[in-house]
Amino acid sequence: MKRLSAVTAGLVIAFSVFGCSYMPGQSDAGWVVLIDGTAGLENFNPIGEANWRAEDGAIVADKGKGCYLVSKNSYRDFQIRAEFWADHTTNSGVFIRCTDPNKVGATSAYEVNIYDQRPEPDYGTGAIVNVAKVAPMPKAGGKWNTYEITAKGSQLTVVLNGVQTVDVQDSKHAEGPFALQFGNGPKDAPGGAIKWRKVQIRSL
Repeated sequence: MKRLSAVTAGLVIAFSVFGCSYMPGQSDAGWVVLIDGTAGLENFNPIGEANWRAEDGAIVADKGKGCYLVSKNSYRDFQIRAEFWADHTTNSGVFIRCTDPNKVGATSAYEVNIYDQRPEPDYGTGAIVNVAKVAPMPKAGGKWNTYEITAKGSQLTVVLNGVQTVDVQDSKHAEGPFALQFGNGPKDAPGGAIKWRKVQIRSL
């Protein structure tokens, strides 16, 4: 009886030690963190003019002209997780597979938009501009949000705050860096602040 109890206790301990390491959500294998709070500006090349800085637990921009933080590495098949805070007037986004890292735009990359006040709301927040519309457009202004963006071959999916907004196939852009935007508002009015609290990527 004592031996059985010892064996049982051993199994319980083994399960506790080894089983816990496989619990869902604990393993982040393969993820590379590029922004973590105020750390990470050195992982990007700034293009354009904006006052990017580390402040209040995030990487922030709220003044200047259209600007991008462009990743130093290029990616083909990948998944991005990005935690961001946007003002109600923010014009921002995540541009993926940029074919020209020095001239980032919706024609040379896939623009996963963050723009609640876009004049054409079909391609506002949650959409991929000129590729995949959203209806109705979700709102990101005034709160923290999470984007999960997946690109695998021609398949592109976007999830905003746990809700899928895009599931589309498009083969226009195959590979390239990704970029985080600070942009102007309608008719070049000053855009609202954008804050990136955590940005991570993994290859698929």
